[in-house]
Parts: sequence; C-alpha cells; structure tokens
Amino acid sequence: MEIETKLMPQTHGSARLHIGNTDILVGVKVELDIPHADKPNEGKLEFFVDCSATATPAFEGKGGDDLATEISNTLTIAYQTRYAFDLRTLCILPHKKCWKIFVDVLILQCGGNLFDAVGIAVKAALNSTEIPNITAATLDGGEPDIQLSDDFYDCIQLDTSNYPVIVTLCKIGDNYIVDPTSEEEVCSASSIVMSVLPSNKISSVIKLGYGSIQTNTFNKMLQMGQSIGLRLNEGLMKALKEESQLGCRLIYGFLR
Repeated sequence: MEIETKLMPQTHGSARLHIGNTDILVGVKVELDIPHADKPNEGKLEFFVDCSATATPAFEGKGGDDLATEISNTLTIAYQTRYAFDLRTLCILPHKKCWKIFVDVLILQCGGNLFDAVGIAVKAALNSTEIPNITAATLDGGEPDIQLSDDFYDCIQLDTSNYPVIVTLCKIGDNYIVDPTSEEEVCSASSIVMSVLPSNKISSVIKLGYGSIQTNTFNKMLQMGQSIGLRLNEGLMKALKEESQLGCRLIYGFLR
C-alpha cells in the first residue's frame, strides 16, 4: 500500500492511495455554511464519489454511477455516529455559522476492494485537512461576523484518532476473504462491508450480494473484520504520524 498526502495545494486536504491495481484520489474542501435547522449545533460533512470511465470498461457511460452512490452512502453511514466524527466540533455559531466539509473521491483505477481503499484514502485525506483558524466570531445586528486568520499556517488540523476504516469480507463457498481482487469479487455471492473504529467498535455493517450468510459465519466475519480493522487503523495512523514528523515539503509541477 502506498499513500501520499497534501499533494494538491488548491485543497484543504488531499490523499492518493495505491493498493494493487487500485488507484484512489481524494480531495477535501472546507467552506462556511449555515447549520441545519434540526441540528443547529453541528457542522456538515458530505461525500461525493466519481468513478472515472478510464478506471475500468464497466464504468463507461453511466456504468459507475450506482457503485459511486453505494460507496458514498457507505461513507456517510460510517461517519454519521458521534463516536466516529463529532460534527459539533465544526459549529462556529449555533443556528448561524458552521464549517461544511466536502470530501470528493475520484476512482482512477479499479483493481478490486474499492470500499476498503476508499475508506483508507478518505481517512488519510481528512487527517491532512487544515481548517483556517477563526480569530473572531460575533453577531452584528443578528448577522454573523466571522473573521479568519490571515496567516496561511494558522490552521486547525482535524482530530482523526476516532475515524473509522472500512473492511470488506467476501464470502466464497464456506470461506471468507479480505482484500479481494476483481476476479475474487466476481466469485463472491455475498459480502459484508463494515466500518471499524480505532476503539474496536463497529459503526456500521452493510451486506452486499444476493447470497445468504449463516449466523455463525456472520459472527466469525464480524470478529475477523474487527481484528483487521483495528490493525489497519494502527498501521495507518502510525504511517501518517511518521509522515507529519517529516515537516512541510515543496511540491513542484512538471511545468516549473
């Protein structure tokens, strides 16, 4: 697995993931918005997934739209619990102003196991996200007055210590496997997609496919998914921490 972060200077956070023949690019943008009326003390988090037509012939035309929607919904469900992402930390002025985070995922190449790869890339991109610091937030005649810091380096980094990763287990016959290739996914009649928090809690479980899964097998798959998710979280956060300790790096385009 190969991960790069902060490779797109025009975004607030970004990451690119290579795993096998799968290539994922994630960009994060942050902007000011108004909280939802029913959630006045919370910010907003939205996911958008785009399957490039060059990733695989199956994505030509509108072939990848259904898969993109499925991945986007899976990410939304995985992050909707406060144990994973507390949206209250994005609130600036209740009922008036909050931060809205847009997470855009582009699938450049598909070699199988997209859910897991996207989950890892999203967490890495959010870990690199820097939100501008607010120097003043007041109400002037009922209207919010927000002042952002003029210092480019005066930012707040998201705390991703509780963010989940996604683990997919494909059932093939009487066995189940992780990190499937495209060929192995075709052989699977059913699979479960689970999001695992660093605390070893499961924030969501989704079943895919038409095949059935017995109760005993399902429980064993959950236990294996928890174990893999816990180790994956530890390895990912360790790698991201080591990268952050290297300090800032300059990125040059091929035209410079």
